[in-house]
Amino acid sequence: MLLETTPDTSGYMIAGYVFSFVVMGIYVFSMYLRNANLKRDAETLESLQAEEAKKASSPKKK
Repeated sequence: MLLETTPDTSGYMIAGYVFSFVVMGIYVFSMYLRNANLKRDAETLESLQAEEAKKASSPKKK
């Protein structure tokens, strides 16, 4: 009656680890893309700021 064997759940354990690593990989890739976009946005803002400073420092014609 109590001599039943423990079911083999190693497949579920491996599937859980694979799922976890895939989710973490997607998250890391998302963070990489966000960082790249932020750098590009910062460069764009710096160039716009430089253009504005250049326009402000140039003599105005009337």
